[in-house]
Formats: sequence, structure tokens, C-alpha cells
Amino acid sequence: GAVAGGFASRIKLSLKIGMCNFGTNIEDKFSIVQKLGYDGIELNSPGGLNKVECLEAGQKLKFPIHGVVNSLHWRVPFSDEKADVRRRALDGLITGIKEAHYVGGSAVLVVPAVIKPGMDIAAARARSIETISQALPLAAELGIHILMENVWNNFLYDPKGGNSQSADDLAAYIDEYNSPWIGSYFDIGNHQRFGKPADWIRTLGKRIVKLDVKDWAVKGGFTNIGEGDVDWADVRKALQEINYTGWATAEVKGGDEKRAAEVLANMRKHFLGV
Repeated sequence: GAVAGGFASRIKLSLKIGMCNFGTNIEDKFSIVQKLGYDGIELNSPGGLNKVECLEAGQKLKFPIHGVVNSLHWRVPFSDEKADVRRRALDGLITGIKEAHYVGGSAVLVVPAVIKPGMDIAAARARSIETISQALPLAAELGIHILMENVWNNFLYDPKGGNSQSADDLAAYIDEYNSPWIGSYFDIGNHQRFGKPADWIRTLGKRIVKLDVKDWAVKGGFTNIGEGDVDWADVRKALQEINYTGWATAEVKGGDEKRAAEVLANMRKHFLGV
């Protein structure tokens, strides 16, 4: 109806560059994604595709690169006990902020902490905040958001805590930075196993700056969008309640051009409801 149309018109659909197993070069890749009907694309940093070529292709095609995903955060965590690892994590984030800005993007997606067995969670939390906060002056200067993705990193939820957990810990963690440059990159499917995505959206509210779109099922785990247990109608309702506007990026199994078209169709049908 009219409501769905209003909501859909406020959303820009994207996919991750790693999902695009097609194209002979960067411009060709972007061009195919654009022709399929996506509004933009998201890169990886540090590393990944040549950012000069990406910027040139994006400008030539008038096809937005909306940001980058930190490529180090699992291997080089912001929460690591070793100071040299945290320093490398910070350096990688600084690179990501600069490269996001260079290509005309607005954010860097980060996994804020990785909790290993036996690790003191409070200490890891403090280390992650201290490390990431050091990037805030540059983020503010360049106008780039540092956005926390909710993932299965044993942080800000209890991995053994059942399926009705709230987003309160995640909200409190984001608020502790007390900065408009820190927010949530909310992944809709990631915590279906531990809570209700729509409830998390309502709790996080305006902290949510960007969305990742995926689905998850008790039977089958991560699956195609629309084939899992996510209540997409309630997710849409929650996003309308918080007046969400902006990017929503598929983060599912990629493949050839046909697969990329299928992902877009699934997003439109189940996530946008159009």
C-alpha cells in the first residue's frame, strides 16, 4: 500500500563487492550491478579493489560507493589484549576512514570486539572503546561514520542466552562513545537466533545509520532473504516507526549476475515488501 511505497522510497539498496563474481574489470562490475537495479555498492578496506579505479568507475557511471567494510576486524580485533594488535586495528580503521572518504562513501563498518574463551568481557569492551575512539577526530574531520555491526562475536549478547535477548547492551555500548560519528550498522538477520530483529530496531532507533540485509532460520541457519525466520513485516514496521532512511546492503552468498539479480528481487519482495 501507500505506506510500503513511502518506506521503499526512503531506502537505497546495495550489495557487498565480494558478492559480485562477474565483470572483466571494475567499471564492468559496477555497470552490471547498476543495470540490475542496485542503487550503489560497498567496498572493503584496507585492501580489496584499487580505490582510484573504483572512484573513477563510480564517477563515470554516476554510481555511488556508499562506504567500506573493515577487512581486518576479525583477524586484528580492536579488543585484543596485545597493544600492538590494537595499534594495527586502529591503523586499519584510519585507512578505512580515509578510503571511504576518498571514494565518496559515508561510513566504515566495524566489528567492535572479538571475545575469545576466557577473555574478560568488561576489559575487552574498554579496550575496544579506547582503540576505536582514537579514530574519532579523523572521522569527524572527514565526515565518516564508524558503525558497529552486530555479529556472532560473543559480545553484547549471551551466545547461550536464548532467543529473546534485547539490544540494550548494544545501545549502551554505542552510547558510551557519546559521539554522533559512532552508530549501529544493524544486520537484520544476524541476531534472529538470539532475539527479534524488529525489537532490536526499535531499541536502537536513530542509532541505526545503515542496514545489512540477511535471513536466518532455526532449521538451516543463514539462508536466502525471505526463506528464514525473520519477520520481515515487523522489521518494516519497526523501520518505519524509527523513520529509517538510507542504505540497506545485502550480505548473503554472492555469485554470478543471475544470483545478484535474485538477491535484489528477494530484497525488494521480503525486505521492502514491494
